[in-house]
Amino acid sequence: MQNKGLVKLFAVLFGLVSIYQLSFTFKNNQIDNAAETYAESKFDEPDAVNEAEVRYLDSIANVEAYDIGIATFTGKEVKEKAMNLGLDLKGGLNVILQISVRDILVGLSNNSKDPAFNKALIDAEEIQKDAQESYLESFFTAWEQVKGDQKLASPDIFANKDMDGIIDINYSDSEVRSKLEEKVDESIVSAFEVLRKRIDQFGVTSPNIQRLGNSGRVLVELPGVKDIKRATELITTTAQLQFWDVDNGQSLGNFFALTNETLRNKLGVNEAQEATEVQDSTATGDTDSTVDDLLGDTTTDSTDVAAVNPIGDLVAPVRSQGIFAIKLEDKEKLASYLNMPEVRANLPAEARYTKFAFGLPVIDEETGLETVDVYALKGNRDDEPELSGGVVTDARQSYTQTNKPSVSMQMNAKGSKVWEEMTGRANAQGTKIAIVLDDIVYSAPTASSGAISGGNTEISGNFTVKEAEDLANVLRAGKLPARAEIIQADQVGPSLGQEAIESGSKSFLIALALVLLWMVMYYGKAGVFADIALLLNILLIFGVLSGLGAVLTLPGLAGIVLTIGMSVDANVLIFERIREELGKGKSQKEAVKDGFANALSSILDANITTGLTALILFVFGTGPIKGFATTLLIGILTSLFTAIFITRLLVDWYVNSGKKLDFSTSITKNLFQNNNINFISKRKVAYIISGILILVSLGSLFTNKLDQGIDFVGGRTYQVRFTEAVNSEEVAADLTSVFNSVEVKTIGSPNQLKISTKYKVDENSVEADEEVKTKLFNGLQSYLPAGETFKDFSEGRDDVGIVLSSKVSPTIADDIKRESLFAVLGSLLVVFLYILFRFKKWQFSIGAVAAVFHDVIIVLGIFSLLYKFMPFSMEIDQAFIAAILTVIGYSLNDTVVVFDRIREELAERGGFKGGKNINAAINSTLSRTLNTSLTTLVVLLAMFIFGAESLRGLLFALIVGVVVGTYSSVFIATPLMYDTLKNKGVDPLKKEEEIK
Repeated sequence: MQNKGLVKLFAVLFGLVSIYQLSFTFKNNQIDNAAETYAESKFDEPDAVNEAEVRYLDSIANVEAYDIGIATFTGKEVKEKAMNLGLDLKGGLNVILQISVRDILVGLSNNSKDPAFNKALIDAEEIQKDAQESYLESFFTAWEQVKGDQKLASPDIFANKDMDGIIDINYSDSEVRSKLEEKVDESIVSAFEVLRKRIDQFGVTSPNIQRLGNSGRVLVELPGVKDIKRATELITTTAQLQFWDVDNGQSLGNFFALTNETLRNKLGVNEAQEATEVQDSTATGDTDSTVDDLLGDTTTDSTDVAAVNPIGDLVAPVRSQGIFAIKLEDKEKLASYLNMPEVRANLPAEARYTKFAFGLPVIDEETGLETVDVYALKGNRDDEPELSGGVVTDARQSYTQTNKPSVSMQMNAKGSKVWEEMTGRANAQGTKIAIVLDDIVYSAPTASSGAISGGNTEISGNFTVKEAEDLANVLRAGKLPARAEIIQADQVGPSLGQEAIESGSKSFLIALALVLLWMVMYYGKAGVFADIALLLNILLIFGVLSGLGAVLTLPGLAGIVLTIGMSVDANVLIFERIREELGKGKSQKEAVKDGFANALSSILDANITTGLTALILFVFGTGPIKGFATTLLIGILTSLFTAIFITRLLVDWYVNSGKKLDFSTSITKNLFQNNNINFISKRKVAYIISGILILVSLGSLFTNKLDQGIDFVGGRTYQVRFTEAVNSEEVAADLTSVFNSVEVKTIGSPNQLKISTKYKVDENSVEADEEVKTKLFNGLQSYLPAGETFKDFSEGRDDVGIVLSSKVSPTIADDIKRESLFAVLGSLLVVFLYILFRFKKWQFSIGAVAAVFHDVIIVLGIFSLLYKFMPFSMEIDQAFIAAILTVIGYSLNDTVVVFDRIREELAERGGFKGGKNINAAINSTLSRTLNTSLTTLVVLLAMFIFGAESLRGLLFALIVGVVVGTYSSVFIATPLMYDTLKNKGVDPLKKEEEIK
């Protein structure tokens, strides 16, 4: 092997970088454990513990927490660089929101009462139930059917005052359509920005929010979130944009001085003692600071009440745009102070309706302190703003005359009049106007040029371009309130996530140990080299995942375990070829060289076909399934590197040192040698067996059908745990009177049920979700422990109640079903074309694709036959589709290796010779086929037996797929290829003109 030095350098660098990346994960785990220990030592109530953990982590966000010698990192930086755990491993909430395009259209029409317009809106919703198009396209279709002589550009619909300058009364429907598409897209972008800002304020570590294509759908992942109800309300509540006059503090008089005195009397010595209590800190392991130092507490004489300064102690020494600034971690504390009735009583009569609000967090460049500004807004008796966001007709990021980023805002006629009054008053009094969204002050500009008439306003300040764009999005979001409905949701309790980590890790280590042991037992010292390469491969996979910021999910962990089998497969191919070369009498060095060279083609073909199916899965998959595809793709690349280069490096080093390497042990030396099985002659028997299996499978699929999960049919599913074993039939009988239609299954242990219902399946509101949970709670009362509250039940506390829940609306269920079908058909088409490209004959592609169809039908048939009897879920869902695509990849992997050897045999020996050369090719790959299948099965069985309950269905499909795929590559793919080639006595790889 050439460039050995370069390979060594890359191996060392990749290894060191992976260790560096993973070190942040280990450090982050230490910090999280310290936060949990601290919180539990302070509080007993779960909510208080959760809040204390968040405060602890916030307190060290900008404090040095990790020192690696050449660099130091804050707690926030450690958190960002650590490996992200998915929802199924960490617990939390994962939802897909549908931003209501109907609401946007109603807003653009200024709540039009036009009968034809409103009928088109209703008809569009009906079309949507069976259509695969956007709501906007359905609306245009419905409008064409009901409009008559009416135009969209009428004053009663879209040519209204609010749309003046955007849609003209003379526009045709097609011109209006173009404008509506633009405005709807702007509104969705604005709503997306509002959601992103809300989630950033929520305090969840590593949140993920992304818009799904050009649709109105938004994916929100909140791993680790505890308060599910608050989180769902946060992301589904309509945005509220408001404009308020800002009090510069003069009318507040000595309010804060009086408040300090009030708080001293109310909080007294206890508050001071809590503030100065010193706790032992083991949070970072590399700082001398105490926990209380990290939390920003001050050392005060606890016996001196007068020394306590509740408000003053919170004020941060940085420049503020509001009354003053405080540290971000003190925001909730100050808010609780200012909302106390005895504190509100200190407000002067003229300021008694004052509202206190906070700005966006900012980091002081000099001190690194993260602070928020505190604003006093001039409220009123009705707590209503003088001006709301509905008056804003447009907002854009622009530039001032001095080329500094600014925001241009346009208001309608009504808003312009009020805005002129507000800006005139602010200019005369020297005050500001606060732009408030969801009770957060996004900007507080001054009216430096006097009263602004006409509604055209330029908001300037010390903005960056990004900040100006965000403010423009906020202003646009407020004018068109649109509902964000949850059309798909997955909620995983923290206990289930922890169990998944433990079971996943256990199964992973067992599978790894078995494979490492098997390689040594089968290949001796060469197996040790393969094991070293395998361990490096695993290190690289985790390192790459961490470095890319990818999310590790439970299916992703299964993907890594499956990669172990693939990595072994490459080494098995190489070692078997070396053994063949040694059997021909070649020297060790020559055998190693030729063995690696001859195996390369098969390794690349096998991994490329698997990679193509993984790539399709990545494109069409979502959430955990995308995680599965990600780890599979990374694993393929790292497996190729370690098998081709690292194993070669180690083998060459050993052989060049003059030592003998047999690539076998005394037990396996002559195993599978000199096989001469006539596989081709047995193809008709194989056809009959496969034909029977396919007929039985199809018969069951048409009669017994499949157990379709809510991913494909819609509905709500809850995994509920009880303190004792429960009878699923009795529970189903009790819940039938509650939901009318309900399905109850025992999942895993006898004290755990999976409960599915289609009750209110078409309603996506938070209220509907809560109603279903409440009915479930009431229906299960006789099975729950005494005193169990609804909150504890719905959050799965103390390992009792809902530990996992999922919801899929029928609309998105149809989309999932369609995308799954596209994924399977797409993978088959891509692989057909790739094999055609590689082997130049369509007969090879037909054989491979027919074998894949054979495998998929049998796997589906087995699931159809057994789903009523197995003690684990065999639902057909997205995870099952991932399994099917993996089966396709594995089956093709096996088939391509056989085909590759057939091509080699035919090229060397010329022609079929009655199938003799094909038999020779299959026999020569038999050791590799059985060896790889066995190691992969061992890995899958370890995961199936010791892994998480939620993966059992996926793993069972893979186990069946491996067995059937191994069989089909020998007895279906190869015989079909043989039978479809017309001239069996001629080399089928020759061109047609050569055959003639």
